[in-house]
Amino acid sequence: MPDDSHVLEFRLPDLGEGLADAELQSWAVAVGDTVELNQTIAEVETAKAVVALPSPFAGVVVELLAEPGDTVEVGAPLIRVRSAEGKPAERTSVLVGYGPEGEAVSRRRKPAATAKEAVAEPESPGEVRAAATPAARKLAKELGIDLWYIAGSGPEGAVTVEDVRTAVPVSQPRKPAAHGTADPAGHRTGAQRNGGLIRPPDREQRTPIGGVRKRTAAAMVASARTIPQASTFVTLDCTASMEMLDHLRTTKAFTGLTLTPLTLVAKAVLVAITDFPAINASWDEADQHIITKHYVNLGVAVATDRGLLVPNLKDAESASLRDLCKEFGWLAETARSGSATPVDLRGGTFTITNVGVFGVDVGVPLVNPGEAAILCLGSISKRPWVVRDELAVRWVTTLGLSFDHRMVDGELAARFLATVAGLLEDPLTLLSRS
Repeated sequence: MPDDSHVLEFRLPDLGEGLADAELQSWAVAVGDTVELNQTIAEVETAKAVVALPSPFAGVVVELLAEPGDTVEVGAPLIRVRSAEGKPAERTSVLVGYGPEGEAVSRRRKPAATAKEAVAEPESPGEVRAAATPAARKLAKELGIDLWYIAGSGPEGAVTVEDVRTAVPVSQPRKPAAHGTADPAGHRTGAQRNGGLIRPPDREQRTPIGGVRKRTAAAMVASARTIPQASTFVTLDCTASMEMLDHLRTTKAFTGLTLTPLTLVAKAVLVAITDFPAINASWDEADQHIITKHYVNLGVAVATDRGLLVPNLKDAESASLRDLCKEFGWLAETARSGSATPVDLRGGTFTITNVGVFGVDVGVPLVNPGEAAILCLGSISKRPWVVRDELAVRWVTTLGLSFDHRMVDGELAARFLATVAGLLEDPLTLLSRS
């Protein structure tokens, strides 16, 4: 009989986002397989990324403890491994999370894994806590409420007792009805008759709420509930910017790069933040501080098949226009391919989004929790415009800025937005400040 004392469990780690669970997407191994240190054993979907989990053990797979599609809590066991030689399986390096600047923080390290490949390994399930106070967790259990359907208003988004008390219990989704209906004689029909009209079956589709959609919903509810938001707009003549972009695309420096208006807007935002650093801040409810960031982790909203993702470019304040072209292309590709890591998706300080690509004139986005403002770029189109008292056809766009009114006053928001608009109206000034 095998010695179970040599069997070790790998528990779902905290992948650096501070979340309480993840959805198992697929297994890369099966029972009986021999695994090596750092070999990928499974993929899980966190809040906004699909993450490959490397094995912290070398040995033979004894048991898989979850099925694809299962939601697994952080600290819950995923897989059991026994050493192939009957010896205790060897442990690999352990990454317990990420620091405030996105750096990897480890408990024990061997040079086997990189920061993006390593994962956290809780000592025990009790070591990992979800983002909820103990009293809130107890009350939610008594009421039968899933904490993940509640937007937390406590420190760093933690669910409080008051949040639970005001929440509405979420009912279990109903199973879809069988195709067709039964007539009075008990025969099945392919459609439902109503007043002479025939309604086809499957008129509704029920989609489980999970993965990116679930996390996005929670973040947006938290944003709407906890952030007093206001918005301001400016419409501007960006003809000079469009002409400059056309010229830069023909130069050697931008050969092979995708130079878009959004890239230029991002550069204008970064320059404007140096003039108005208070727009690049966060609100610390627990300590009652406003934290002004002297670095910019610039988030860019990317539409993907899995939902809206917002990867961010770390330390973007010193990036050139050429740097932004390269990095934005990489961020969009990783987001759409599902290979963005938790580090890519956390720690943003300011976000820009582009609804203009969908032909929309302007949008009113919600501020991401942990940030002070978000800028929206509308469509850029030729419109009639007055230039030196004469009517002309010009490239025109509208910018919208949503902001947290606790930190950003209307004057600051207006001056910041006017500065971004001015830089786009006179892009040579923008480049001179790069």
